Amino acid sequence: MTERSEKTEITLQIQDKEFTFALSPADVTRYFNGLNPNNKVAPSNNLLTSTVQQDQLAALRPYLVNPMTVMKLAGALLEEYAPDVEVTVKKRSAALSD
Repeated sequence: MTERSEKTEITLQIQDKEFTFALSPADVTRYFNGLNPNNKVAPSNNLLTSTVQQDQLAALRPYLVNPMTVMKLAGALLEEYAPDVEVTVKKRSAALSD
């Protein structure tokens, strides 16, 4: 199976600055695989620093000091990356199955 290496460019405006991130499915998978109950900020920080345009990394770093800002930025990035897919959960029937 071949891995899709296409990158999706997403620009976030943080205060008066714009930052462009290039995310691939592998980047997002690595992020989710790194999350655990005691480790959420580091994977978010890694996602941001590894996908931002490298010439913008120094300007991004001051925003990464506060863990809440890191989580907010990563959340905005992932929300924009997610495809628009409609999902409906069907109700189960009341009958018990054996």
